[in-house]
Amino acid sequence: MAMLTSTTSQDLKLRRHRLKRQRQLRILQTLWRSLLICTMAGGTLWLVTRPNWVISDPEQITVLGNEYLSTASVRSLVPLAYPQPLLEIQPQVLRQAIEAQSPITQAIVTRRLLPPGLTVEVQERQPVALVKPGSRASIHGFEPDGDGLVDDQGFWLPYSSYTDLAEMPILPTLTVVALSDHSREDWPEIYGHVARSATEIFEIDFQMPNNIILNTELGNVHLGSYDPRRFERQMRVLAEMRTLPTHIQPSNIDYIDLRSPDAPAIQLR
Repeated sequence: MAMLTSTTSQDLKLRRHRLKRQRQLRILQTLWRSLLICTMAGGTLWLVTRPNWVISDPEQITVLGNEYLSTASVRSLVPLAYPQPLLEIQPQVLRQAIEAQSPITQAIVTRRLLPPGLTVEVQERQPVALVKPGSRASIHGFEPDGDGLVDDQGFWLPYSSYTDLAEMPILPTLTVVALSDHSREDWPEIYGHVARSATEIFEIDFQMPNNIILNTELGNVHLGSYDPRRFERQMRVLAEMRTLPTHIQPSNIDYIDLRSPDAPAIQLR
């Protein structure tokens, strides 16, 4: 009985000693892990605050996602004063500044440690039409100064945003004349119908607000003033007239009058 008690007491002492050693080992491991993390963090902070860890040249900005804009054009949209310490750069502020530029609809800016620099990934506005000023002043709103481009939502994209139009993957074939602030309000719906039209449309002329003129594969088409419901009907009637050249030579047509889509008329030369 005395032997059993002695053995049990010895086992308990060994177990307590083992548990104590395990606790000490865990504490030591935690201390070493914390020290390692602090050392790495301190080392990283020391590295990125060295003089070499700065953005000193636009070439340190990597641009992704651009199709229409050149890399140099996107870099020029990043509002940085060179040289700039990497840690002082605020990606969120740069993102907002880049997205405020008309050719860009979305941007993602990230800092890069090795090598030090920035990565800017952009989503561009897709131009859908060439814009030309009218031969006479627009009656409604502001007419952009000079030629340019416009996207499907009516955002004005000046040619100055694009360094070389010849390098664009696809240059729009649709031309818009005298796109004013007034007509830009209706542009998303107008373009939607034109893009879906079965009849090819080359030009939309807004110079006379009381008579929008389309240049189409059938010739010029007069629509009158813009009315959303009537415009949709006019586009349907225009699609139904695609067989017109089999009955009348296009060269004999001065214009097609669709101001009243329920009673279309043809003005001969």
